[in-house]
Amino acid sequence: MEHLNELTKAIEAGLLAKEKIMYYYNHRFHVEIKSDDSPVTEADKQADKIIKEYLSKSFPDYGFLTEESDDNLDRLNKEYIWIIDPVDGTKDFVKRDGEFTTNIALCKNHEVILGVVVIPSKNIYYYALKGEGAYKVDLNNNTKVKIHVSNKTSDLTCLRSVFHFSDAEKEMITKHNDKIKHIEAAGSSLKACLIAEGKAEISYRLSAGTKEWDTAAFQIIVEEAGGLVLKPNKERMTYNREDVYNREGYLIINNIDNFLL
Repeated sequence: MEHLNELTKAIEAGLLAKEKIMYYYNHRFHVEIKSDDSPVTEADKQADKIIKEYLSKSFPDYGFLTEESDDNLDRLNKEYIWIIDPVDGTKDFVKRDGEFTTNIALCKNHEVILGVVVIPSKNIYYYALKGEGAYKVDLNNNTKVKIHVSNKTSDLTCLRSVFHFSDAEKEMITKHNDKIKHIEAAGSSLKACLIAEGKAEISYRLSAGTKEWDTAAFQIIVEEAGGLVLKPNKERMTYNREDVYNREGYLIINNIDNFLL
């Protein structure tokens, strides 16, 4: 199985970071505000360091694009790039609501080929390898299940962000209330993972606030589970771009019939 070693190391790195993240989560920590007005804690910084150091040992020639490290555009010339968000949902982390994740993806020639999303507070992780399906692993009872999106095209559940629910997204949900019947809040990449395992059908992000590390890992999990992550023009997102912002926004859907704009 191609890239199985990379997947194994990515999972191991995510679980190592989980231990450090939960240490800070269960103790006092200081919150800084970055230049883009987003919060960052020592958990973000230490998890970033742990993941990068662990993966660098096995894959010294691979590049990195991470939220908490300076961006080196030399990555644009590399075939393989790790794309990492050590704590996706820092506001959730600060609030201690458990709705944060650790995202690790590997990009080859601008396409994500594997993704790992760890939910540190729940001791659960999701992963996918291109062409091999998507899985959910529950470390609480040592179970692994293959996941798949639901087949619903009506009576849909829409997942909205806890902290980033825009007027445009509210208007879109209202516009399609003939099909969207349930609205629930979920943090960070959890929305995508819940759609991937069939617990919801649609989620909107109609703003420019996210970046590559927010979406790379969950995109392949959703796609390998049978769903779609598309820009409003119906194009798939590519990765390892010079401009890392997802400026057009995106939709996460279980079925193309639910591409509701």
